[in-house]
Amino acid sequence: MLRPNIVMILADDLNYNSVGCFGCPIDEITPNIDRLASEGIKFENAHVTIAVCQPSRESLLTGLYPHNNGAPGFMPIDDKLLTLTEALSSSGYYNGILGKVDHCTPIDKYNWDFIIDTYEAENGRGRSPYIYGKLTAQFIEKAQKEGKPFFLMANSHDPHRPFAGSDDELTKFFGYHTYASRNYMPEEIVVPGFLPDLPEIRKELAQYYSSCHRFDEMVGEVLRSIDNAGEKTNTLVVCMSDNGMAFPFAKANCYLNSTKTPFIARWPGKIKPNTCNTENLINGIDFMPTILEAVGLDIKTECDGKSYLPLLLGEQQEGMDVAFTQFNLTSAFNLLPMRCVQTKQYGYILNTWSNGAKQYKNESQSGLTFNAMKEAGILDPEIAKRTDYFTYRCREEFYDFSRDPDALNNLIDIPEYAELAEQFRNMLRDNMIRTNDPLSYTNKDNSYYDRIEFYKQKLTDKTTELSKM
Repeated sequence: MLRPNIVMILADDLNYNSVGCFGCPIDEITPNIDRLASEGIKFENAHVTIAVCQPSRESLLTGLYPHNNGAPGFMPIDDKLLTLTEALSSSGYYNGILGKVDHCTPIDKYNWDFIIDTYEAENGRGRSPYIYGKLTAQFIEKAQKEGKPFFLMANSHDPHRPFAGSDDELTKFFGYHTYASRNYMPEEIVVPGFLPDLPEIRKELAQYYSSCHRFDEMVGEVLRSIDNAGEKTNTLVVCMSDNGMAFPFAKANCYLNSTKTPFIARWPGKIKPNTCNTENLINGIDFMPTILEAVGLDIKTECDGKSYLPLLLGEQQEGMDVAFTQFNLTSAFNLLPMRCVQTKQYGYILNTWSNGAKQYKNESQSGLTFNAMKEAGILDPEIAKRTDYFTYRCREEFYDFSRDPDALNNLIDIPEYAELAEQFRNMLRDNMIRTNDPLSYTNKDNSYYDRIEFYKQKLTDKTTELSKM
């Protein structure tokens, strides 16, 4: 049996509906991704397990919830675990990673044969489509010389902040803007329903969509390198995002716009072209067991997820109708534990941190958008209410995402939804118990919090050390 190659293309902070074939109305935003979808299958209800960069990737490559792989936030996984790339390496695969190398740690747990940190200036700050195409070609050439099947994780830095053309780029990139072939204007974009339509928000969204288009060009360059190397027919390509856009009510939360990802897979001869799965839910923790089954490896490893290979191949599969997601803490170790259960229609969110006094803080509040919301809220009580809600939340949220994908109407206190909300509350509780979640009231283990405090102290020590240099 000829073992397939695997190429995983990940966007950084790309909303699911910022992609043309997932409903984005902006002109010519993602032609390469759209073409990829026409050659394979797209999932309308795919989720990442946690909507923030490093733990999202680490869940993908361990098949475990963050509370079970030892990395609830920006920290290394437990070094006793088996990673997907370790398993592939042990069976003869040549492994490569482009970009976001420090988001898969400890590095020796991933058995990379080819490592390039694309954030370096000479590599376009992780935002050069050409560089990704060139490096992909180099990687494949090396794998071919080794006579090995390959696994490539191509991590773009688009459309993560700083966005293309923003003033923030000048600050972070030493007075320089990154190059973008297409710069959208504020009047060209459509404001998502979870944000108010304000001039500064349109300006920042235009920069974000310029970055989205550049990610699409990166996808095109990677695919071209696969084709030119003669590896298209034996390569399973997966394209997705690690989480939603870095705007309020998206990334680093548990909303639909937080964890839903534009998941596409192409595998010539295996996956029927131009197909769409609208019924089933797949999760980030399901990726590792899926790939292991796809390449024919029967390796005994504990996974919280399960393989969705039958769904990729267009077959029926029971039990794929719910996704459990979470959030734990920001990169600054601000602890904001959230848990969520979603079906195709409804979503229930438990904000264990919300007490009416503690404030939510993350990177989405540092840009033009949140500041514009605060300023507009001085005169507009509805915007002020929305801004205040983002900051403080409430303990429980319940949404009909089929009618309200932007989570504008919390149904938790509506009497006619009380019984349904209780069902979802119980589903979440049962899953927390089943997966040994430290936030479960039956779990008395403090290791979750101890680990956070340990790495919080390490970060503090490192910051102190750098300040003395």
